[in-house]
Amino acid sequence: MRLFRHPLTALGLVVVLTLPWVIVRLTGRTTALSTPAVIATSGVAVLGAAFVLTWAAETAEKDVPRSFALAVLAVIAVAPEYAVDALYAWEAGADPGSAASRMAADLAVANMTGANRILVGLGWSGIALYAIYRATRVKDEAVVEREGILADAVELEPRIGIEILFLGVATAYAFLIPLNGGIDAVDAAFLVGLYGAYIYVIFRGEAGEELHLGVPGYIQEFTRSRRVTAILAMFAYATFVILFAVKPFAKGLETLGPQLGVSSFFMVQWVAPMASESPEFIATAYLVRKARTTASFNALISSKLNQWTLLIGTLVVVYSISLGSYDVLSFSQKQAGEIWLTAAQSFFAVTLLLDFSISIREAVALLGLFLAQFYPAFQQYEGLLLYSGLYVVLGVALLVARRRHLPRVVDQVRDQLSGAESPPAD
Repeated sequence: MRLFRHPLTALGLVVVLTLPWVIVRLTGRTTALSTPAVIATSGVAVLGAAFVLTWAAETAEKDVPRSFALAVLAVIAVAPEYAVDALYAWEAGADPGSAASRMAADLAVANMTGANRILVGLGWSGIALYAIYRATRVKDEAVVEREGILADAVELEPRIGIEILFLGVATAYAFLIPLNGGIDAVDAAFLVGLYGAYIYVIFRGEAGEELHLGVPGYIQEFTRSRRVTAILAMFAYATFVILFAVKPFAKGLETLGPQLGVSSFFMVQWVAPMASESPEFIATAYLVRKARTTASFNALISSKLNQWTLLIGTLVVVYSISLGSYDVLSFSQKQAGEIWLTAAQSFFAVTLLLDFSISIREAVALLGLFLAQFYPAFQQYEGLLLYSGLYVVLGVALLVARRRHLPRVVDQVRDQLSGAESPPAD
């Protein structure tokens, strides 16, 4: 019985979940599987990889700043999204000027905006509601107080202000992108540079001292060399599985779409990103279950930030490489509206977190607004602009109401760079 309680047994069982798909993939027998079988085996593999990824990030907190470890988790968790978007950007540059090229460019933008809105509309709201639900089930008041989970809200630690500030800057810039009719080198330079600045700031923090249990706690007791080797191996394996499992999982769902009477464009914008974001949702839900709510939001915001900067910035790079020369990745008027709507949602979401908390009412509002966008009247360009205006009006109202919190957000970056301790939450 003691063997089954050993942390390495848990790690081994999770790895076993990934093996059916890994074996099928390496032996080239994916075509022998039916679409439901592909969805099932690749989906279970993503589930197992998400656990490995989360354990690797938690273990790494002993050697690198916690925010940096979670940023690495965020980048790897959304790596499938990069792969899918890069595929469409590459196809857009393969046959310039053709209808297929224009469609591929629009699909690249649609996939990116869909992924970003899903991450905020479902991810942020869902994790907040799950954390509050968990608080009602946890009997240990010390844990609830430490995590800042109230009966109707989640209180986040001020250190998350770093992610909020950088995401706010990226969001403000995103409103300008459609004005040029496409994504160009200036956009790429600014957004990638902004993410580089974010990594520089969070890497200036100190390694965490939080005690972990289970798999992370066991590996943290290794010598430094063995621990680093184990962490790198876990990150590498999780990355391998996610990259090779999520795309078939998403494509399998896309194949089922037309059979169910759903357009391929809708599947690319919404169903495929839902599949590619699944590792992130699993990882952050697991963190909440371990009473690490702030860490889960740290990872979610970091994911949103890297998708809102690196993902957009790299699209024009991939497109130009495929094209064989530099050019702007152009998109249609409707996709310009999609970008504005995504930026407006991001603005509203950032203002929600300015007071370092999110209540049940705010989480439901975030979820409700996300779902309401699918009303047919908001699917055309004019409707997208109208809905963007709604988000902006609500965001401005919140920004005015919570303007006193802005200095605290900015102070987090200053304190991080100076090595000062963050002040306690109000």
